[in-house]
Amino acid sequence: MKRSEITLPEYFDRYINKCDDVTILEALQQSLQELENAPIEKWKQLGDKVYAPGKWTIREILQHLIDTERVFSYRATAFSRGDENVMSYDEGMYARQSRANERSLEEILEEAIILRKSFICLYQSFNEAMLNRTGNGFKGKYSVASIGFIIPGHQRWHLDILAEKYYPLI
Repeated sequence: MKRSEITLPEYFDRYINKCDDVTILEALQQSLQELENAPIEKWKQLGDKVYAPGKWTIREILQHLIDTERVFSYRATAFSRGDENVMSYDEGMYARQSRANERSLEEILEEAIILRKSFICLYQSFNEAMLNRTGNGFKGKYSVASIGFIIPGHQRWHLDILAEKYYPLI
């Protein structure tokens, strides 16, 4: 199933539209390659600089990507199995409790790569009927297929913010 073949859920369309018009597995594989080729030396130069007070550090951003992927992995699994319970996620609270700045950049990046590989395995297990199932998240109803594009698009969203607002700080 390609990106252009899914219904774009309101709010998450901003992330999904960051993906190329490829299949879910291709989008996930591209995002894995982006992580594996991450500019870690540039990120180390950035350190804990932020472009404005209250913004997340690079380690907090990476941890946010990990936390979001874990939450959406659960949602994809639950929705694919027919669970229609509303599922919420307070990203700010998760970030405050993450201890990301106490971990090394390499450790967080390794976790993100392992998690993405696991997410790819999860999506390889879904058939078309499962991909088309929907569930209730904090921003309304969306499909398992849309989650498959939300995750790589969300990553690109944050990588674009790094390039635009953080890299000039180096």
